Amino acid sequence: MRWKRVLNVVGVHAEGEYGKVVTGGIVDVPGKTMFDKMRYLRDHDDGLRKFLLYEPRGAAVHSANVVLPSSHPKAQLGYVIMESTEYPPMSGSNTICTVTAILETGILPIKEPMTELDLETPGGLIHVTCQCRGGKVMQVKFRNVPAFVQYLEAPVEVKGVGTVAVDVAYGGMHFALVDAAKLGFGITPDEARDICIMGEKIREAAREQLTVVHPENPEIRGITITEFMGPLKKKGDGLTARNAVVVSPGRIDRSPCGTGTSARLAVMHARRQIRKGQLFDHTSIIGTHFFAEIVGTTRAGKKPAVVTTVAGRGYVTSIGHYGLDPDDPLPEGYTLSDTWLRTVTSLQK
Repeated sequence: MRWKRVLNVVGVHAEGEYGKVVTGGIVDVPGKTMFDKMRYLRDHDDGLRKFLLYEPRGAAVHSANVVLPSSHPKAQLGYVIMESTEYPPMSGSNTICTVTAILETGILPIKEPMTELDLETPGGLIHVTCQCRGGKVMQVKFRNVPAFVQYLEAPVEVKGVGTVAVDVAYGGMHFALVDAAKLGFGITPDEARDICIMGEKIREAAREQLTVVHPENPEIRGITITEFMGPLKKKGDGLTARNAVVVSPGRIDRSPCGTGTSARLAVMHARRQIRKGQLFDHTSIIGTHFFAEIVGTTRAGKKPAVVTTVAGRGYVTSIGHYGLDPDDPLPEGYTLSDTWLRTVTSLQK
């Protein structure tokens, strides 16, 4: 067997959301920061993302993460997150997948009962606390980058739907958050395809009509993802809610979405619906859970922001190699609109 490119890949799912974690085959990527490395991959080696995520080696329903050395003085490692149509600055489920792979394969040592790490993401440094037992990671809790609101109830005209009230918040990506019930959804598995179609319509309309720029990094701009919010309910001393996050090109995040959880906490805090330290049980469309809370307040530029933690568990599903046959006529794969809501031709700008 003769391969042109060989990658070591660990498969992990975080509360149902599958992520490939590239642990070998890429020594490093040019760039001082992880954001620089992300930008280099996006602009000069996007074929790697396509190789991992496009058919015939991939599918629309997962992401990939490349573990890389970090120059940050506090970070043990860094990673770049790749999704179907973008390179998000931060992702919660992908963080849980990456941390689980790093520790359970021995790249960094597990310390029981608690392992603490600082990792660099393109969105910034995050602190991770892991509950560990018997050589396994039982829970990953990460302290996310600051989350903040850009708009509350902004009217957006959606073709074929009418005026939709949209909250826009950043939790590592810019989300358009909408009330699921007002759009006729109970966030049940049988609604998944209809939620995806509606979510993409809302995202495209909101992206076109609302100017969104990160106050500290102007290169992080534009709404790239939609979150359908279920009603808030009391659960003991805390709160719970169901959600569905639509990831382009039109599929639902199987997990409760970590960055979406942080974005929703920012909206809840702005509306005074939650207090600091109150537990928030965020539930996915398939019934899995992330447990989150607001642990502090800060600022992102001039905007008030919240500091959140999000916790969940990852499970290793596979360890193997991905290779490229030099004769393969499809080195970067392909997409078709039968399984991808629309054919992907370029990254979102």
